[in-house]
Amino acid sequence: MSVEIVTKEDLQVFRIQLISELRDLLTKKQEPTKEWLRSSDVRKLLKISPGTLQNLRVSGRIQSRKIGGIYFYSYAELLQLLPSNISSSSEVC
Repeated sequence: MSVEIVTKEDLQVFRIQLISELRDLLTKKQEPTKEWLRSSDVRKLLKISPGTLQNLRVSGRIQSRKIGGIYFYSYAELLQLLPSNISSSSEVC
């Protein structure tokens, strides 16, 4: 049976690694699991106002489906419109 001695330096290194990994997990952006997004989700994703979303929809730059008075947008179609650096860092709540 071997005995390992843990020093203060070992604990300090472990603490720094743990904090770093926790910070990465908390700040990591996750792709939404939804296939269809509501207007509020799209506005958060694109960081735009309701009026801007309406203008994009009316001009045909963004396609939508209206079901029961609610507009839905395909997440896959939205990703195709976005530059790759923006789409990889966005999150929908």
